[in-house]
Amino acid sequence: MRRYLIVANQTLGGDELVELLRRRAASEPSEFFLVVPATPVVELVPGAATAVAVGGPAVMPSSPQEARALAEQRLAGALERFRAAGATVEGIVGDANPVRAVETAMRGRQFDEIIVSTLPSRLSRWLRADLPRRLEHKTGLPVTHVTAGS
Repeated sequence: MRRYLIVANQTLGGDELVELLRRRAASEPSEFFLVVPATPVVELVPGAATAVAVGGPAVMPSSPQEARALAEQRLAGALERFRAAGATVEGIVGDANPVRAVETAMRGRQFDEIIVSTLPSRLSRWLRADLPRRLEHKTGLPVTHVTAGS
């Protein structure tokens, strides 16, 4: 059984991520674990006031509690969508810092691969921070990057 850790926030509603999960699940028995960093949208997207996240307009939470509530809503919707697509999936809301969120998700769990889902490079702070490579270096696991809207 292959175990995948998926790191995403604004892109959880993206067709590209759902399609990747379908392909992985069709190729061999798979389990997926989502971690949604509770990162305020304003920290993820420059000009977030006018940005559009996958699945609707970007919302600018003004507090960590609002950012967490938004991440919890996204997680609940993604779990429902991925299960409807036939995936075995669980998940958590993590720290606002995606590296720390991954570290927390990995405690007591084993994964074979990490999947990082981001906005396009012109919008993604995660890509500017080189998150996929940083996670690969930190965890020693292969990291697949999927871009929403590509």
